[in-house]
Amino acid sequence: MFTTRPEIAGTFGVVGSTHWLASATAMAVLERGGNAFDAGAAAGFVLNVAEPHLNGPAGDAPIIIHDAKANRQHVICGQGVSPDAMSCASMAALGLDLIPGTGMLPATVPGAFDAWTTMLRNWGTWELADVMEFAIGYATNGIHLVPRVPATITNVKPLFEQEWPTSAEVWLPGGNVPEAGKLFRRPALAAFWQRLLKEAVGSTREARIDAARNAFYRGFAAEAIGRFYANNELLDSSGRRHRGQLTADDMARWAAPIEDPVSVDYHGHTLLKCGPWSQGPAFLQQFALLKGFDLAAMDTMGSEFIHTVIECSKLAFADREAYYGDPDFVQVPLSTLLSESYNAERRKLVGHTASLELRPGQIPGFNATVDHNAESRLPMLYSDPGAGEPTVARLGVSGGDTCHVDVIDRWGNMVSATPSGGWLQSSPVIPELGFPISTRGQMFWTTPGLPNSAAPRKRPRTTLSPSMVLRDGKAWMSFGTPGGEQQDQWQPVMLLRMLHHGMNIQQSIDLPNFHTEHWPSSFWPRVARPGKVVIEGQYGAAVLQELLDRGHRAELGPDWSEGRLSAARLEADGQMFAGANPRGMQGYAVGR
Repeated sequence: MFTTRPEIAGTFGVVGSTHWLASATAMAVLERGGNAFDAGAAAGFVLNVAEPHLNGPAGDAPIIIHDAKANRQHVICGQGVSPDAMSCASMAALGLDLIPGTGMLPATVPGAFDAWTTMLRNWGTWELADVMEFAIGYATNGIHLVPRVPATITNVKPLFEQEWPTSAEVWLPGGNVPEAGKLFRRPALAAFWQRLLKEAVGSTREARIDAARNAFYRGFAAEAIGRFYANNELLDSSGRRHRGQLTADDMARWAAPIEDPVSVDYHGHTLLKCGPWSQGPAFLQQFALLKGFDLAAMDTMGSEFIHTVIECSKLAFADREAYYGDPDFVQVPLSTLLSESYNAERRKLVGHTASLELRPGQIPGFNATVDHNAESRLPMLYSDPGAGEPTVARLGVSGGDTCHVDVIDRWGNMVSATPSGGWLQSSPVIPELGFPISTRGQMFWTTPGLPNSAAPRKRPRTTLSPSMVLRDGKAWMSFGTPGGEQQDQWQPVMLLRMLHHGMNIQQSIDLPNFHTEHWPSSFWPRVARPGKVVIEGQYGAAVLQELLDRGHRAELGPDWSEGRLSAARLEADGQMFAGANPRGMQGYAVGR
């Protein structure tokens, strides 16, 4: 079949990511003798500059790695925790039944920097200064602006001008929206990174990296964040002004945990994901359900395949809503949720017609509470919070903008990372630092007693979901995508096409994809659209009609609109392959 670009092949190293500059940066590191962990970190910092509407220096970054020397996989949890002051009670005291999606109140401890530097410290070989050289160069000298960046700035320009002056200072130079295709400089960000490196003093490489981490989390950066959040009350998506809860002490007491991935076996492959502080296990649950269907006999461009995958995703994500949360705080029945017996029973719920219900499984000893009223919040996305203020649509509300990077090096090390958060549009810039803070706290519920209820120093159940697969026990492929709720809908489709239909990475990425919005979104205002299915335009009217006939509230989206996947794989003969998404004309795979 025709593909938009080749699935690239090599034996030295390969990279796939959501931006060509991140891919080229990682490849440059590999060419200069660095390993996948050095290269992944360098790409991550470049993404901060290249895609500021999708991630930032104070965002989040869950990472799955394969350490070839030890033949082990690890999760680096780059999802920071809530402030000590955040709780259901503190939100109720403010008169809030939802945590806002923008502004200062939803801030969590920024996890990305510690995740990248932990990976670099423990598994990399390069100095932090060398890894950051690429990003600092772009921040200092300017980076090519892709069209979505100025489009995002245009959307929130009134908010910046009227309510968030520190953001206007960075994103509206001279009062103007920067022009697509031109170079855009970030001098304050460059100065921050350079100061960080000046404080990275120590007798060993590891000590120097630790000194930079300390400067970020226990030094001048944390102090600047704490001051700004204590001294300002700014408008957010609730239509009101709130002071931030994040403090320097919250920053000082956190470091990125290193964990084992969770897994499920599927047709000779072991699928690896982050734990239930993420939505990753919902990916695994879908495959546990799909085991019982003859997917190889289904046309992946046909309605039967779409229907089957969608109905299984509804069941898996209903369980996400009922049971997932930070396992440091709540018991998550993951062994049951991934078990053969549980999924055999759940699989019986998949019928010929679409379900319009949110149906979590019932597990003895657990209360499966889900929000059945999420559809009623749809008008909040379009309401006007007050005279003279920006509408909610212009308050920086974002539904899961994210990046992804995959790297494999000549030694067989692998990185799958999904950085996000700290979006330019979603929280005000810290003036001394030149960047905003993650707003991932919006993913907590304010109702007490739920697995994902707000509580001090707790991880919100993030949508960020990197993936890795073992084949016959050996590391085979890393992959992922931006997309919020869609991350663990687009990724299964890609993998199913590869495993059951013999497609390569680029073929499975290029073919059209789909998603449902059946369950409550993780993003403010937590809206659900029961039964809604969006299929990419290339599927055509006949497939759409077949889905409508089955009872799906289906619609045909634009061509080339579903998914931003990238992936890299290592075969038994030593060949490496990679592919990246053509949609949006930013993603690229490189290698040799």
